[in-house]
Amino acid sequence: MPSPVLKFCSNCAAPVAHRVPPGDSKLRYLCDNCGEIHYQNPRLVVGCVPVWEERVLLCRRAIEPRYGYWTLPAGFMENEETTAEGALRETLEEAGARVELGEPFTMLSVPHVNQVHLFYRAKLVDLSFAPGEESLEVALFEEAAIPWKEIAFRTVGLTLKHWFADRKLGAFGFHAGDVVPPVVR
Repeated sequence: MPSPVLKFCSNCAAPVAHRVPPGDSKLRYLCDNCGEIHYQNPRLVVGCVPVWEERVLLCRRAIEPRYGYWTLPAGFMENEETTAEGALRETLEEAGARVELGEPFTMLSVPHVNQVHLFYRAKLVDLSFAPGEESLEVALFEEAAIPWKEIAFRTVGLTLKHWFADRKLGAFGFHAGDVVPPVVR
């Protein structure tokens, strides 16, 4: 996904130029009026794998992209919050669920959409959960009942596969990787 085109400086509203600044190696949007360099960097998606006993809580999306598909509660991190705070907020907003966060579990780079997805392990505090505005429904799933063909994003599918594999091993680790674009034939 190419970076969005920037026409005006958000600092002083002057037109910007697109060139490599001194001491850099990448094209950036530069304001010749105030000197601001406008960096465009990947966005961080944060969420968690909420668990109650042997079941994982999933949300069925009420928004695009992937309306109607199942996902873990997650979303874009906001300014002035930590990754953990973002994961807690997204879980409450999308699933109405309160969780105790564990360790970071997966970190998956998705360079073709300029994103990094970070999921924590989490335990549901109680069974009081309900769909938020961005979810059609929320439900607990045992591994055999996971709607694998209806999982919204590959990062979520990979995270779930790692979680179930680690559970079988009896030890949870940290999983990092890259998600490349699917091959279109």
